[in-house]
Amino acid sequence: MNLEKIKILLQYMLPKHLLTRLVGFFAAARLGKATTFAIEKFAQVYKINLDEAAQKPQDFATFNDFFSRALKKGARPIDKQENSVVFPVDGHISAYGKLKENLQMQAKGHYFTVEALLASEENGKIFKNGEFITTYLSPQDYHRVHIPTGGRLLEMTYVPGELFSVNPLYTNNIPELFSRNERVICLFETELGKMAVVMVGAAIVRSIATVWAGVVAPNKASEVEVFDYTKQDIRFAKGDEIGRFMMGSTVICLFEKGKLALDKSLEIDQAVRMGQKLGTKN
Repeated sequence: MNLEKIKILLQYMLPKHLLTRLVGFFAAARLGKATTFAIEKFAQVYKINLDEAAQKPQDFATFNDFFSRALKKGARPIDKQENSVVFPVDGHISAYGKLKENLQMQAKGHYFTVEALLASEENGKIFKNGEFITTYLSPQDYHRVHIPTGGRLLEMTYVPGELFSVNPLYTNNIPELFSRNERVICLFETELGKMAVVMVGAAIVRSIATVWAGVVAPNKASEVEVFDYTKQDIRFAKGDEIGRFMMGSTVICLFEKGKLALDKSLEIDQAVRMGQKLGTKN
């Protein structure tokens, strides 16, 4: 058995929730100089540009604070074209294109249903034959999530699940990974119709937070929870922050059929930055 197969097997066998809680405990600990040392070494190993951060390493009380750090104003300019739609995060494109009926590509040869991803048959039908883009965040990336186009929040769904790692080795080999992992689904009404932004949890991702609800995951709920915001007027302009991860993961954006023309320059594994144009409104 080769090393890759062993790694994949371990993903099924390891107590991922327990390991994530342990890492989360230390990442949330206030350890003073030890925290600063860990941040500086982490930044060195992953070649993180600390000059972009709004704070210096010694200003972060915990490793989690550093990982979900804000950037200096202007570090991620938002594409100014009125009809543009932008990337919600820094990362690499892992998949994009048109949904095949209700099927979304995870990786070459691997698909899952939109209904399963959104944990809703009703919401899944909204995006039939629509467009999608999946962005993978590595440890070196900026970990706040922003809205691709202006919109009003309609609904947030918390889905309990697995915590498989989402790096390319596992997304290429573990079937339906994104629709099996813990996730937070944000549904918006926009000029493009409905848009979903799905923040997918993963191994070592201690928490997922939104700006309107705070920390949503981890969650003690054992079943899907749906939060209705239609009676509130929670609005965001293109590029506004909507959430954050405490460790690397994946963000999936879904758009209704015919509403978005994805940029023709997009490529699998392409490095992208939040605010960069991903497509144009039709």
